[in-house]
Amino acid sequence: MASTKNDEQRLAAAAKKATRERDAEQAMRDYAAEQARIEANTHRLRALRLKKEAADARAAAERAEQKNAAGSAPKRARTRGRSGTPV
Repeated sequence: MASTKNDEQRLAAAAKKATRERDAEQAMRDYAAEQARIEANTHRLRALRLKKEAADARAAAERAEQKNAAGSAPKRARTRGRSGTPV
């Protein structure tokens, strides 16, 4: 009777160990999948940010070019009071 009980305990322990191993493997697969999802999202967001920054830079360059092309008059030097000395 004692050996049957020990065998049952060994079998139960082995089954419990196998279940823990399966759970651990599933947890690792879930973790890897989540990390891959996060990495893909990060790459997508980075690409969007770089695209927006490039568009903003082009727009700023175009505005600067239009401002320069408009031929703004050169600014006069500021003078102090009535003496006419430059600042």
